[in-house]
Amino acid sequence: MSSYLDDNEIKELEKTANDIRQTIIKMLVEAGSGHTAGPLGMADIFTAFYFHLLRHDPKNPLWEERDRLILSNGHITPVRYAAMAHAGYFSLEEAMTLRKFGSRLQGHPERERLLGVETTSGPLGLGLGQAAGIAYGARMDNKRFRVYCLMSDAEQAAGNVWESAMFTANNKLSSLTAIIDRNNIQINGMTEQVMPLEPLRAKWEAFNWHVIEVDGHNIREFVNAVEEAKAIYEKPTVIIAHTIPGKGIKEIEFDYRWHGIPPKSDEAKKFLSELRTLQGKIKSEHQ
Repeated sequence: MSSYLDDNEIKELEKTANDIRQTIIKMLVEAGSGHTAGPLGMADIFTAFYFHLLRHDPKNPLWEERDRLILSNGHITPVRYAAMAHAGYFSLEEAMTLRKFGSRLQGHPERERLLGVETTSGPLGLGLGQAAGIAYGARMDNKRFRVYCLMSDAEQAAGNVWESAMFTANNKLSSLTAIIDRNNIQINGMTEQVMPLEPLRAKWEAFNWHVIEVDGHNIREFVNAVEEAKAIYEKPTVIIAHTIPGKGIKEIEFDYRWHGIPPKSDEAKKFLSELRTLQGKIKSEHQ
């Protein structure tokens, strides 16, 4: 698939990201539990992956040559489920079973429940090690698929992230690209107040990674960063994606209290109305 995106393609991806945000809100209010801010903030990046970047086949989710997308911070899985539903892995109706008893769509993704989910995630900090193992195994088997690992910024406080970073750099696993959702919040406050992460870029550079910083809501910029990572052969790449938690809903943007709570039904109606208005603006801006 070509990395070049014309203005019409960007418009379609932005509209899809907005549709995914609306689906996230509907899923959360139906579930009555779950995380709101992070999933909304990552909708543009998941859209870029599932609708442009990934080599994947929703009708054949175990395709051997598929790219592997590892979600380390599994609590933001509503955005992954919503993107997968819109991409055709399962129906939008099933998306509304989020966190229901017996559903394939649990609060943290479970690999054996849902084809297309590469790993079961829960404890923060594990994803990069899992991704590094997959990339290392692919090299041993002469496979050419790429591995992407999505992480939260707050989980950078976990020591096993840095053990995995050393392993990946030491083995020059350039087929692995990590993405850090730099949204600056965690469940009990702002990251720089709870456990300061800065200078985050310098830390990753010190671990011998190629580092790119982007606006995580600029789909073209993010796609270009992923394409740049493909051209780096001597080391792995990490993309620090600056995002706004709660993106699209002005009253909850950057409010850490929305990290782990869902909207109530009246709030959901208001949020969906705001997103529908935004959808109209996306259309008019590209006309």
